[in-house]
Amino acid sequence: MGLLKVIRTWALRDKIPIREIARRAVIARNTIKKYLREGIVEPAFQTPDRPSKLDPYATQLTAWPTTDQRKSRKDVPSL
Repeated sequence: MGLLKVIRTWALRDKIPIREIARRAVIARNTIKKYLREGIVEPAFQTPDRPSKLDPYATQLTAWPTTDQRKSRKDVPSL
């Protein structure tokens, strides 16, 4: 949950004083007053789907742990 939403919840629903909110959130009282006065809402960023450089190797990477589990402990080289 975002910090701004928590601050608004504490102030409006729980009726916690601004000084106590500042103490809990470790933010200046003036900043908290500004957030409550302006009604700032946290931006909801849409992260675009980006291909990973590991996507072509995904099947091999997921298969390795299962093959290592089947091996005997003595067969696996130690580091």
